[in-house]
Amino acid sequence: MRPEKTDLRREAGQRTRDDLLAAALELLAQRGQEGVTLREITQNAGANVAAVSYHFGSLKALCEVTIEHALERYLDAQIRELDALDGTATLSELAEAFARPMMSALAAGGRDLAVIRTVARVGIDPPEGWERLAEKFEQARRKAVRVLAANLPEADERELVFRVRCAAGMLNWLALAPIGAELAAEPADRVERMLVPVVAGSFRGAR
Repeated sequence: MRPEKTDLRREAGQRTRDDLLAAALELLAQRGQEGVTLREITQNAGANVAAVSYHFGSLKALCEVTIEHALERYLDAQIRELDALDGTATLSELAEAFARPMMSALAAGGRDLAVIRTVARVGIDPPEGWERLAEKFEQARRKAVRVLAANLPEADERELVFRVRCAAGMLNWLALAPIGAELAAEPADRVERMLVPVVAGSFRGAR
């Protein structure tokens, strides 16, 4: 086979793979893994069932790859935001960095929002293979706890980790609840003004 034909076939195969991932992401964001069917994914991607078997092996494997990509994208964005904080960061600055990936997705909509909603669904009901990304989750958590510890020296590490997990759970809920759709319709600066103090409050706690 001529090299140019091989390249065209490879490109076409990559496009089909990408289309399957995009279709799976949209459906996972809407319904979660239990609500996704092979027929809907292939119809939305303009592909056939054989393409799923060829590129991923099964519907389950396609969903797992899609979820893992979404989680990595979200965690990488959150880690970048947290990395930008220095040792003098306030709780409000931490809250802004922690919530930035979600706020950006609400403003952007489309694929970015689908990523956040997929992450939120699996955050509530973790899939098999979740542990593959355990180090990235731990990295984000450590960075957040470091800033919390500087602001709240009276709280022990276990309590600070709990607050980070609660803040993450709240963001997951917002991404899926009706109020998330309401926030998506608001201007980005208003979403930030509304959301950051609430996340900061969950970090601060009360005694």
